[in-house]
Amino acid sequence: MRRVYLDNNATTPIAPEVLEAMLPFYRDNFGNPSSIHAFGREVKVAIDEAREQVAALLGAAAEEIVFTSSGTEADNLAIKGTAHALRGKGQHIITCKIEHPAVLNTCKHLEKEGFKVTCLPVDEYGMIRLEELAGAITDETILITIMHGNNEIGTIQPIEEISRIARERCIRFHTDAVQSLGKVPIIVQELGIDLLSLSAHKLHGPKGIGALYVKKGLKLQPILHGGHQERGQRAGTENVAGIVALGRACQLAAQHMADEAKNLSGLRDGLFEGLQERIPRVKLNGHPTKRLPTTLNCSFYGIEGESLLMNLDLAGVAVSTGSACSSGSIEPSHVLVALGLPPQLYQGSLRFSFSRYNTQDDIDYILDILPPIVERLRKMSPFWKE
Repeated sequence: MRRVYLDNNATTPIAPEVLEAMLPFYRDNFGNPSSIHAFGREVKVAIDEAREQVAALLGAAAEEIVFTSSGTEADNLAIKGTAHALRGKGQHIITCKIEHPAVLNTCKHLEKEGFKVTCLPVDEYGMIRLEELAGAITDETILITIMHGNNEIGTIQPIEEISRIARERCIRFHTDAVQSLGKVPIIVQELGIDLLSLSAHKLHGPKGIGALYVKKGLKLQPILHGGHQERGQRAGTENVAGIVALGRACQLAAQHMADEAKNLSGLRDGLFEGLQERIPRVKLNGHPTKRLPTTLNCSFYGIEGESLLMNLDLAGVAVSTGSACSSGSIEPSHVLVALGLPPQLYQGSLRFSFSRYNTQDDIDYILDILPPIVERLRKMSPFWKE
């Protein structure tokens, strides 16, 4: 049976070049980078090189990169670290309703500590309204955290305009760029970003390693306490193999991003056009143009997304759905609900997410097997009307 992986927003396969870069640090180069002997110095040099590679992709300085265990930890360090460092200036944070749970739940935690959080709505395409952002700012606002590209629908927020609003009011600006980095250009100085979260396993690196860009001069209160690793920003012995892998993954992304973005946009658009031609009543979710080249989210009227996902899985295809099965009930995607979709649409959504290893043959296979699956499920559905 043919196997097609189109769930790359969940995680990507490790690139062979990245795996090769990691292996020596599981075999011969096993030293602790905090040790001053030759074994430690060798791996310290590798970490420094990886830090340069990550920084280069962002247009940042190497000393502005703090390695973490994940994008989630990077989000926590950015948000909690800012909140606690600036609490004396104010206790108000602004975010939006379609953020990743790593941001939303961190903000909810801070509310229990007495912080006030404003969660901005989005329009039908998943975009925040800049006038609502500006109107939400108070004298107590210390942080704006708005993601770059959404993990479910791919919508890219107006980051440069958001950062301008933040700068005008001397407010720190953080963006979760976990889904965007390596897929579209992100130059932190040009965009005016103060803090940026990223993760290796979204750009063909391994799980368990991420990083936070921290603009030079910004103070954060650490959330982990221990040694003096990462210039006191993040305690704990470094994941050397993971750090090296993240550096190599960023280096590869810098080399191939433009060509890959063009190719993946073509696959994404070709799939949606083919679905529209072969299947009645398919709706695109997210912005039609301001979106990641890797992400296609669409709803199929009259069907539950879980049923589509399971049938595709049986046919060897991995995708994601906008609805998560929890305790025997369907819990809707908070992103799709925030778009204002009715239940018959958000419950019938699928997310196809692409990587450099997908081909036109993958798209052709989907277009061959999915229409009859949809037709069969609609015939059984009490919600489907021609």
